[in-house]
Amino acid sequence: MNKPIRKAVLPVAGLGTRLLPATKTIPKEMLPIVDRPIVQHVIDEAREAGVEEFIFVTGRNKSVIEDYFDTSYELEDILRRSGKSREREALMAELPKAGFASFTRQHAPLGLGHAVWCARKLVGAEPFALLLPDMVTTAGARKSRCLAQCVEVYAEHGGNIIAVEEVPYEQTYQYGVVAVGADFGHAFEIKDMIEKPAKGTAPSNMIISGRYILQPEIFDVLESLKKGAGDEIQITDGMIKLAASQAFHGVRFDGQTYNCGSKLGFLTANIAFALDRSDLAVELRAAIRKLVG
Repeated sequence: MNKPIRKAVLPVAGLGTRLLPATKTIPKEMLPIVDRPIVQHVIDEAREAGVEEFIFVTGRNKSVIEDYFDTSYELEDILRRSGKSREREALMAELPKAGFASFTRQHAPLGLGHAVWCARKLVGAEPFALLLPDMVTTAGARKSRCLAQCVEVYAEHGGNIIAVEEVPYEQTYQYGVVAVGADFGHAFEIKDMIEKPAKGTAPSNMIISGRYILQPEIFDVLESLKKGAGDEIQITDGMIKLAASQAFHGVRFDGQTYNCGSKLGFLTANIAFALDRSDLAVELRAAIRKLVG
């Protein structure tokens, strides 16, 4: 029987350079999608998949993320004394239980693989989820978000799981790409992985899309891994090495992913999530029609 996925690692040490100057003082993970920060949407997705404990790999100027998951006595008191009970109740409902989150530092920007390795002591010897915190997802036909679909495939096949999405072949050089083996429809065996293949050489148009389930042996691999693309320790290189001894399966996520680390992705996510809100959708549609003429 496969061990349950209880823990998730969220690497939040990135500088968010594509969203400057907004991210000069505000972590990109704390930028709002409507009225909730990006990171809260990622946490919600993981909770839906059964995750109980969150491990944040942070860096300089990221303490506001830790503060967000803590009690705010002054704000709670102001809301109480001003009679804003609904707002206070909404705030308290988001407050996590003790032990919900742990924080560790990545002291140098050495890549995603290095960030994951920094979480090794807090994860321990059990499989874990890895979620890129600037990627948010919405459910598709299967009525579940991305990590829940990964957990479903993990329960059936075990091993390591990578969520994938299709892109045009001419864009594959920008991503980590997988080669498809035995195909089960919603899932498939991964024969190979390539980080940012040269144009025209990608083995498929299936790209790694920011949700993973990994076995703890990845930490031993990452510890001795040499720097790769971008002079960084790449998680894809680590997974390629681990795949020599462990199985990897891909999950074709059927929902929508928004890359909130880019301006267009961030704006699109705000519109999409707002249109899904009954208190905003009608007026927002009217405002959009007016803007676009």
